Amino acid sequence: MKLAMWSGPRNLSTALMYAFGSRSDFHVVDEPFYGPYLRRTRLPHPMAREIMDARYETAREMSAVLRGPPPRGKTHAYHKHMCQHMIAGMPRDFMKDCVHVFLLRHPARVVASFSKGYENPTAADIGFAAQAEIYDHVLSLGLTPLVIDSGDIRANPEARLRDLCAALGLSFDPAMLTWPLGGHPADGIWAAHWYRDVHRSTGFAGPEGPMPDLDAAGMALVEDALPHYEKMRACLPA
Repeated sequence: MKLAMWSGPRNLSTALMYAFGSRSDFHVVDEPFYGPYLRRTRLPHPMAREIMDARYETAREMSAVLRGPPPRGKTHAYHKHMCQHMIAGMPRDFMKDCVHVFLLRHPARVVASFSKGYENPTAADIGFAAQAEIYDHVLSLGLTPLVIDSGDIRANPEARLRDLCAALGLSFDPAMLTWPLGGHPADGIWAAHWYRDVHRSTGFAGPEGPMPDLDAAGMALVEDALPHYEKMRACLPA
């Protein structure tokens, strides 16, 4: 299985990558298109030069890597994708061979968290419209994507991971509930800026608290994202 996990920034995507990376049967790939995305957009992301140097492959080369077999004899691959990276011109040929899961988080929580590490984010930066569009594209391929919510996982990690594994046709592995301090060998170089909290963890954080307070700019981003988020939430399993 090639599992494509589609998320925006500041979601539970890194923790889920660690969960699947704790399984002996999964190879994990961290944000494969980040380098090509920065080379095309020239956005001033933290560590942009280091990221482009580390993710030196072209988008087409990376797509070929994703289409190939998992390395080191692994049975499955987990691809952690950021929806906002899939701008016009990015190859999508790898997608037809994947099982797709879309990970949601409320826009207010995303905006509050992302704004701490990136100044003046835009709607494109947080990826909600891109996520909804990619979901529709997966449907157009004749595939049946899954939708999950990070809040549900944090509220009951074992139950929700058991549900996800069952939906994917996988056996649940208790190793998914914990990981070592300090990150995973597959972490992208950007982990030094973005993954500090998860590097201090050994498992999923507990339930989230109240919704954050946002300024006017933040609330405008939330209003822009909400229709896409609500569209995706309607696809959650009953």
